[in-house]
Amino acid sequence: MKITLAIATDIPLLQKLAEESWRANYRDILCAEQIDYMLRMMYSRDELQKHFDQAKYCYHLIWDGEMAVGFIGFEQDYEPQTTKLHRIYLLQECKGRGLGSFALKFLEETVRNYGNRRIILNVNKGNPAREFYSSQGYLVYDEGVFDIGNGFVMDDVLMEKFL
Repeated sequence: MKITLAIATDIPLLQKLAEESWRANYRDILCAEQIDYMLRMMYSRDELQKHFDQAKYCYHLIWDGEMAVGFIGFEQDYEPQTTKLHRIYLLQECKGRGLGSFALKFLEETVRNYGNRRIILNVNKGNPAREFYSSQGYLVYDEGVFDIGNGFVMDDVLMEKFL
């Protein structure tokens, strides 16, 4: 297990990992049309490039041996002293092997080193990952329904962890 900083030339790999993980992990939560829409909206080359162009937003690849099996994307100083975890995805077949916990520990260490003291994230109310985040010390502090366009919404709980 290792985590490496992703760079702009990794965009095709991030897109591939997003496609595979989203289709497997969200098929029972979101309709196929919303998955297609969100993948196009959030993982286009232009959208990902915008993130790479921002100093506070970074992506890291999650490796199992020599194979990239997921990624984590987060934004430092999203709010004062707060990092927002925007994305953490693993291939379906890699879940349950400690990679998610490993990635969150990496995030927490990175956030502490940066000087932030809080991590926030949104997770779909129906996503089993909500239980995973709870097991890692994240607590629900709010919930919201967010219009993302094209007639779709994200119906999420907002979670946080203080470091």
